[in-house]
Amino acid sequence: MFFYLSKKISIPNNVKLKCISWNKDQGFIACGGEDGLLKVLKLETQTDDAKLKGLAAPSNLSMNQTLEGHSGSVQVVTWNEQYQKLTTSDQNGLIIVWMLYKGSWYEEMINNRNKSVVRSMSWNADGQKICIVYEDGAVIVGSVDGNRIWGKDLKGVQLCHVAWSSDSKILLFGMANGEIHIYDNQGNFIMKMKLKCLVNVTGAISIAGIHWYHGTEGYVEPDCPCLAICFDNGRCQIMKHENDQNPVLIDTGMYVVSIQWNQTGSVLAVAGSQKAVTQDKDVNRVQFYTPFGEWGYCSNTVVYAYTRPDRPEYCVVFWDTKNNEKYVKYVKSIISITTCGDFCILATKADESHPQFVLVLCNSIGTPLDPKYIDIVPLFVAMTKTHVIAASKEAFYIWQYRVAKKLTALEINQITRSRKEGRERIYHVDDTPSGSVDGVLDYSKAIQGTRDPICAITASDKTLIVGRESGTIQRYSLPNVGLIQKYSLNCRAYQLSLNCNSSRLAIMDISGVLVFFDLDARVTDSTGQQVVGELLKLERKDVWDMKWAKDNPDLFAMMEKTRMYVFRNLDPEEPIQTSGYICNFEDLEIKSVLLDEILKNPEHPNKDYIINFEIRSLRDSRALIEKVGIEDASQFIEDNPHPRLWRLLAEAALQKLDLPTAEQAFVRCKDYQGIKFVKRLGNLQSESMKQAEVVAYFGRFEEAERMYLDMDRRDLAIGLRLKLGDWFRVLQLLKTGSGDADDSLLEQAHSAIGDYFADRQKWLNAVQYYVQGRNQERLAECYFMLEDYEGLENLVNSLPENHKLLPEIAQMFQRVGMCEQAVTAFLKCNQPKAAVDTCIHLNQWNKAVELAKSHNMKEIGSLLARYASHLLEKNKTLDAIELYRKASYFFDAAKLMFKIADEEAKKGSKPLRVKKLYVLSALLIEQYHEQMKSAQRGKVKGKNSEATSALAGLLEEEVLSTTSRFTDNAWRGAEAYHFFILAQRQLYEGYVDTALKTALHLRDYEDIIPAVEIYSLLALCACASRAFGTCSKAFIKLESLETLSSEQKQQYEDLALEIFTKHNPKDNRKSELDSLLEGGEGKLPTCVATGSPITEYQFWMCAVCKHCVLAQEISNYNFCPLCHSSVG
Repeated sequence: MFFYLSKKISIPNNVKLKCISWNKDQGFIACGGEDGLLKVLKLETQTDDAKLKGLAAPSNLSMNQTLEGHSGSVQVVTWNEQYQKLTTSDQNGLIIVWMLYKGSWYEEMINNRNKSVVRSMSWNADGQKICIVYEDGAVIVGSVDGNRIWGKDLKGVQLCHVAWSSDSKILLFGMANGEIHIYDNQGNFIMKMKLKCLVNVTGAISIAGIHWYHGTEGYVEPDCPCLAICFDNGRCQIMKHENDQNPVLIDTGMYVVSIQWNQTGSVLAVAGSQKAVTQDKDVNRVQFYTPFGEWGYCSNTVVYAYTRPDRPEYCVVFWDTKNNEKYVKYVKSIISITTCGDFCILATKADESHPQFVLVLCNSIGTPLDPKYIDIVPLFVAMTKTHVIAASKEAFYIWQYRVAKKLTALEINQITRSRKEGRERIYHVDDTPSGSVDGVLDYSKAIQGTRDPICAITASDKTLIVGRESGTIQRYSLPNVGLIQKYSLNCRAYQLSLNCNSSRLAIMDISGVLVFFDLDARVTDSTGQQVVGELLKLERKDVWDMKWAKDNPDLFAMMEKTRMYVFRNLDPEEPIQTSGYICNFEDLEIKSVLLDEILKNPEHPNKDYIINFEIRSLRDSRALIEKVGIEDASQFIEDNPHPRLWRLLAEAALQKLDLPTAEQAFVRCKDYQGIKFVKRLGNLQSESMKQAEVVAYFGRFEEAERMYLDMDRRDLAIGLRLKLGDWFRVLQLLKTGSGDADDSLLEQAHSAIGDYFADRQKWLNAVQYYVQGRNQERLAECYFMLEDYEGLENLVNSLPENHKLLPEIAQMFQRVGMCEQAVTAFLKCNQPKAAVDTCIHLNQWNKAVELAKSHNMKEIGSLLARYASHLLEKNKTLDAIELYRKASYFFDAAKLMFKIADEEAKKGSKPLRVKKLYVLSALLIEQYHEQMKSAQRGKVKGKNSEATSALAGLLEEEVLSTTSRFTDNAWRGAEAYHFFILAQRQLYEGYVDTALKTALHLRDYEDIIPAVEIYSLLALCACASRAFGTCSKAFIKLESLETLSSEQKQQYEDLALEIFTKHNPKDNRKSELDSLLEGGEGKLPTCVATGSPITEYQFWMCAVCKHCVLAQEISNYNFCPLCHSSVG
């Protein structure tokens, strides 16, 4: 935002003015002065003229009316904007309210208290009430229609100011002694205001102004300060509300007479006078304060900050003017934006409570690349291609930043030199570093004060300039920071800027005066001493922006009021009307941005707000080429050489196919591509071909294509579109012609268009083109993104075996858990190992084992072990058994099965369940035996192979299972529980003798069934069978069992006593089988159906479990009583 004096209005007869007020809504200005002078003027601004876009519109006086009515000097004037009324008061206490009628102002009401003089009047925000304060302490609040609402006399105070709050609930009264009292809207005292800006102030002070912005035009940000209070000594505080504990404090450094907000509350103007350094008299000044004005420009991107009402942070917009795209970044409390090249530094406060600050290095789309936390306030920030310099009032910090970008050899050399010295350093402004010693990052330097603070800095690749408030300019070398020179000037710099070769410095002060200083000139001063540095003769006023050309040390552009001047060697060209901020000055072109227009609607920047200006030499050269011809223009450019002008000439010569001139011009502007292009043109025969090439060179591709097609050179038109990557047009051109050679190109075009849609995630469209372009790789990717697994399956089927895409598709299937399809794909490309891994990964172990077996994989055992352990971890033992069984690992299955059976037996589960488990285990062992035999059968060849192989199989088993008890006698567990159940069944059915015989068998199975159960059953059967001798033996055994507790043993003893006192412990009848049981040629086989010994030679033997049943009994059974296999 820039300010300058645009109009002066003189008052007739040099009458002294006492007061002034501006009605911002309608543009009326009321001014009162001595001898009853009261004038109303109106400023009309022209805003409808399209040419004035972005310009501060010129204004003319459309009304100049003198109002008669006051006799004494008019001291207070105030507007009621809502009701278009003017209230005025003079030194006699007369108050007049004026109204507008048919374009003129007339008296509406008059009031005079005749007691005291009115010191201040204020209308509230909606224009309904006016508060009038008199010097003697009287306060009157009246309504807009002239009625008195209330009045009050404040005793013992002298009033001089009054202000309403925006909600009309609070009144502020300013006293003659400088105090401000807060009252409610009924005139009740609340408290005195704390005035933090008056700390350490001595002597008498008076209030220069109180202005509370009412928010009628909205607020610049939520919770922004809108109450400004200023004192005549120049101290000012800006508050959010009347009790704000942290106001913004300003020392204006001048004698203040008045303050005023602009109509949107974004700028505070402070008017007063200041002692001039060079002159004896005071100079009148107006200072403007605003919280905004942060912006920058880097690589076609305008960076600016603004606030949104809905967010507490600042909104930093990176607007790419080339592509018209914007990127938004939210930053908590931004201090400044600085740009250089392709990068930008955002200086922000780290935290409200913490006094740390952050310098964030961003690229041109706002991506933070590197944040640096620093302990000094970055009031001034400068940036070069390799360094960032941030300065507080006392010290400056230098950070050599690194970004991944191409640097020239010279720049790299600079970096490597300075890398040794450390990337971050800090210097106090009073230090004199030599540049040879390493700088250190010592923040204690920043704490030390200085009598002459820093007020501006700037830097180029090799020079750092620091400006101080006294007018001293310090010049340091970069990258090794050494103080080279101090210069003394008699102006306080506000903005400094170095030209492209660091020979000249532009200095702008706070009041917009621009001067130039030659840093290297050697001149003789008034004392005859030779000094370095000379202040140049040029001085411009009302300057608010300036920029040196990047490629010429003598060229610069500056903004003065609403005109842009371009200077060459300190001589101005004729100005251009604009109000744009200068972004860039390069190649004789100035790019400027209408920032004030953008900030009216910051969320939608418009490309119209970027304006490019050509400087005079470029405009003249262009005019010469167009109007006079290439020869004369060539001579003019020879006299005023610049690469940009040579390029202009080269382009003009190309248009006219004047190749020698074009080549010469390209050589002068060092454009190697241009020279090559001219050479290529020279080799072409046809004029029309040359013309078409030139048109294409200038980017008029549609025209070039049309010319190629007119020449019947479709191939060249296609080639052009190929270079541009315009595949849609390539496809169109290919379809319009015929020819077999185009097939591969057609496929390429389809694929490229597919890529175009895929990049934009329009997968469906991409699929159609990839199918036509036979781009199977990208097609697979699209199917996957679309979750079209059927399409992927069909693709797998259509691909030839061992195609390189198959493993990728298999991986895709695996990712979504489609095991079968993944396996098919892996097998098709001959990767069974990967197929098995997929099955394992997806927990399809059966499939894995099946595949491993069918492909004779050696690692099947380890695979099974892994899966089995996985299942056992999850307590899925039966699943593990099933796995081993299916994989024909019967031995491992049996081991697990026996384990389960043993566990169930220990738990005391139902005997039938335990028997079934033991039978299953035994059956698995039988299958294992069979497997070993058949394996050996395959190995041994010969006549008596049956016997030999069976024997070899058994021998091999023996070797494998010497430690396992269950391979030797796999059926023991099953037998034990079989007889245990059988004995009980026989007992309950009343066959007590057979039950006893069966129970007697159980004595051999103490290792399987707990002895207490065996002998309890035996005792029971013996007792029932009245074989008390056997019963007695069973009781003796029970009483001697160590597993029983003493109480249990006692119970058995008591029971035995009870039985054997009644019955003699002798068997009543001798079993006829006893002799057979006790002696004989070893043991007899036992019938598993009855539990009796088999004495006949005729009996049935089960083919599976090899157990016997009496011949007469087997007819009652369809299945073997023990293993339940069918009786064949």
